[in-house]
Amino acid sequence: MDPHPDTTACVERLRAALAAHGIRLPSLGVDLPGFAASYGPGPLVSLGNCNRETATALTEVLRKAADA
Repeated sequence: MDPHPDTTACVERLRAALAAHGIRLPSLGVDLPGFAASYGPGPLVSLGNCNRETATALTEVLRKAADA
């Protein structure tokens, strides 16, 4: 059973939104130490690492969205 379904759902929505732009963050997920923590606003979302090509694509999408 998932004790933080909202965070897991958030990760899945982010993954789908990125995929709609052809972007994949291989390490995207719920941060496990944050998931187990009992303090703060809840679990953290780990964006993880990506290669330069993915970072460039993500930058372009965010810039276009900011200009819209």
